[in-house]
Amino acid sequence: MKKTIQLAVPDIGEEELQAIKEVFATRFLTEGNTTKEFEKSVAEYLGAKHAIAVTSCTTGLHAVLECLNIRGQDVIIPDYTYPATAEAVVLAGGIPVLADVDKKSMNMTSEILEDAYNENMTVCCPVSWAGVPLERELYQTAKKLGLKVLEDAACSLGAKIGTDFVGKIADYSCFSFHPRKVITTGEGGMITTDDDEIAEKCYSFKHFGAKGASFEMIGTNYKLSNVLSAIGLIQMQKLEDIVKMRIEKAKIYRELLSNVDGILQAYEGEGTRQTFQSYTCYVEKEGNRDRIRNALADENIQSQIGTYALHLEPAYKNMKKIGNLENSEALYKNALTLPLHSKLTDEDQVKICNIISEVLK
Repeated sequence: MKKTIQLAVPDIGEEELQAIKEVFATRFLTEGNTTKEFEKSVAEYLGAKHAIAVTSCTTGLHAVLECLNIRGQDVIIPDYTYPATAEAVVLAGGIPVLADVDKKSMNMTSEILEDAYNENMTVCCPVSWAGVPLERELYQTAKKLGLKVLEDAACSLGAKIGTDFVGKIADYSCFSFHPRKVITTGEGGMITTDDDEIAEKCYSFKHFGAKGASFEMIGTNYKLSNVLSAIGLIQMQKLEDIVKMRIEKAKIYRELLSNVDGILQAYEGEGTRQTFQSYTCYVEKEGNRDRIRNALADENIQSQIGTYALHLEPAYKNMKKIGNLENSEALYKNALTLPLHSKLTDEDQVKICNIISEVLK
């Protein structure tokens, strides 16, 4: 039987199990001191003033948008993103405005943001997709336009622009701890910000709107349990090693694919550190991406598309759009995500790249 090469494998082990057992021994399983320690760990790592643990990146985005009161407002988001970005805006009563992305970085740019802006906006929600940091100019453009930046940084814990961590640069950032992300708690997320007022509101919102002994706003239950937070604390200890490992494996892909025509390698921004949460290439000739995926699947090698062009999905086809979204559509049809994790061997990477080369001959 052919060896299965998985797309993603979380870096978890006995240390996480022991941490869970320690929480079990306390018999206090919901959000408590362990979650507060996890929040503190993330805030200190990033240099952010506040970190608020939530049940997912999606609920984190929703909480921030509710606390910013964007009801009835247009909110710029990239068309090329997982539906969660748009869903958070809709849940908070906002109106997603789908904008294109840069074909190389697969992220929104400052020019795209400026073109999409209108006066019915106070917030934009760009995505640092696959762990590729946004360009610094985007934050500057947003400030010039009077927009707060809520960054969907689901994939980007550990990414940097210069010496600044993603999660410290935007007004508000939200991270994911899904098993495909850089670190995991199974499910979970984190909001980070230096904004005292919004941090307090988000903390209240995730606790049913409670503030002290009274309920001063309508909220919901987005608390992260001590059980999952215990996993997160161990994962934070591993984060730097995980990012370094992913960078090294990305370098191997780059070397192996350097002489293969018809494929553009995963983007790397100058002066940045990315997490390579996904190693996503662009296959230049339409139809070849799916031929490669089929050839990989024949050898029990998992792969994935990049992400979705929302305007092509039934739930989003009637949403506001800026321009023809041609880059987003091209990426949806031609982007290819390859396996990348600590269990992936050099031999596995050679095999994957040989298959790609054969298909593209």
